[in-house]
Amino acid sequence: MSTDIDREWWKEAVVYQIYPRSFADSDGDGIGDLRGVHERVDYLDELGVDVVWLCPVYDSPNADMGYDIRDYRAIMDEMGTMADWERLRDALHDRGMRIVMDLVVNHTSDEHAWFRESRDPSGGRDDWYIWRDGDPTEPPNNWISLFGGPAWTYDEARGAWYLHLFDEKQPDLNWENPAVREAVYDMMNFWLEKGIDGFRMDAISCISKPDGLPDADAGDDWFDMDLYFNGPRIHEFMREMAAETYGDYDVLLIGETPGADPEEAKKYYEDGVDVVVHFDHMDVTYGPGGKWSPDYVGTEALATTDDADLDAMLNEMDLADLQEAIRYWDEGVGDWWNCLYMGSHDQTRLVSRFGDDDEYRRESGKLLATFLLTQQATPFLYQGDEIGMTNADWDSPEDIRDVEARGQVDRLLSEHGVPYETVAPFVRNRSRDNARTPMQWDDSEHAGFTDGDPWIQVNDDYPLVNADRAVADSDSVYHYYRDLIALREARDVLVYGETEYVLPDESHPDVWAHRRTLGSASMLVVLNWQRERERLGDVLDADGRVVFGNYDDRNASATTLAPYEARIYDRSR
Repeated sequence: MSTDIDREWWKEAVVYQIYPRSFADSDGDGIGDLRGVHERVDYLDELGVDVVWLCPVYDSPNADMGYDIRDYRAIMDEMGTMADWERLRDALHDRGMRIVMDLVVNHTSDEHAWFRESRDPSGGRDDWYIWRDGDPTEPPNNWISLFGGPAWTYDEARGAWYLHLFDEKQPDLNWENPAVREAVYDMMNFWLEKGIDGFRMDAISCISKPDGLPDADAGDDWFDMDLYFNGPRIHEFMREMAAETYGDYDVLLIGETPGADPEEAKKYYEDGVDVVVHFDHMDVTYGPGGKWSPDYVGTEALATTDDADLDAMLNEMDLADLQEAIRYWDEGVGDWWNCLYMGSHDQTRLVSRFGDDDEYRRESGKLLATFLLTQQATPFLYQGDEIGMTNADWDSPEDIRDVEARGQVDRLLSEHGVPYETVAPFVRNRSRDNARTPMQWDDSEHAGFTDGDPWIQVNDDYPLVNADRAVADSDSVYHYYRDLIALREARDVLVYGETEYVLPDESHPDVWAHRRTLGSASMLVVLNWQRERERLGDVLDADGRVVFGNYDDRNASATTLAPYEARIYDRSR
């Protein structure tokens, strides 16, 4: 064992993200809750994860499903009580797992007491949010919301405009005000004192705004990243936050930092952030116009192309682009540390997006697990990844719950003059609702998620894809994740080893390969990221022993890879 490893518990951990609203419902109201999560703690323990990242459970009117917080120190009624949260914390800690709380401090709900008081200029919190006077028909600048539509809303009660980079029910806090920062830090300390093990800071790179709030160059159809992210005082605020809150605790600080490149990320690390969440590797399936732009497909193609072909077009990926994004961050952050995710509450299902959710759902699900758990980064799993859950069909706009998807669908319909059926493939392949369909526990009604009517539709494939079936099947995606998590825990080289990227290249554009090396330990990971067989010849010099893979035949000398085959070779000296 190497003696110069810079060990940290969060580097060695596997993080499991839970979206409580869709995880498990204990009381039959159709909405997942904290008691439901508590009932499934043993499932998480048996899977082998180390950290539970809990999406927001704070009091909220749910305009953005909990990311619009009405009271930071209270639990949402639908989720249970503070006593329920404390029982969950204790159950996780008793089993050696940790709990990280999602936290949104760029904005609050417009129903938060701070905002209600801010609407009254004489109420004592008049500058706690970003207000601008002016003509009620003319917003202060041309900024648009990341969810679509103007980033300003005129408030009749105050007679002024307020800024919201997200939904209009999510007004942005004014971080220039020291009283706002003090209140946020006091709230964070409240949770730290309750024994949490870290924060995942949502959209934290948005909290500092540019001086004067100048007009954007991007125009009316997209946002200007240089204005919205990494503002002039962001690192000052982050250093102050560390000093006033988590800096004296042994916790994990995860910063979601849209708009940050590796050089900017280094500044966040220096501020006290442990891992930065970036999006470059997730953008490789998007076209030049971004996530919701049909430009690279074409409106005519949307209306005339077969659904399966459209799914392929909307998720088309050049494997070399993915490697470039991963390598860019690996090399760019230097001695700092990455996290890696392929799915989350804000993304579609990883098997549907990066794999094959039909004939090779099982094989591609295991391939993606191999990719995720063998990189030099803290891996983040999202609920349902471990059983190979897939995207759903959204037959009607009335089925959509995601505020982002609703806004973008309205925009596509109005701009392109097409019926919903034409843009439905975008919902199936872009909407965040795909990650928010209920966790599929068994083949009973509503997939065992609830005894009531679920708040969002259950994916039709739950009789085939569910946890009970996966746990009972030793060859399932679930057991592959479980065994691979155990392998990662046992092999330091898979956590701390240096990475050398081998493939893809022009001769093997659909095969990924990388080596991990730590002292005399060396492992080679090979992934055939396609539906076709691939003959490699001697290109990989794969002379080690196959210690892990998703096909029964682990012949180290075999030079032909099966569809979506994954192999891990031990090449240690």
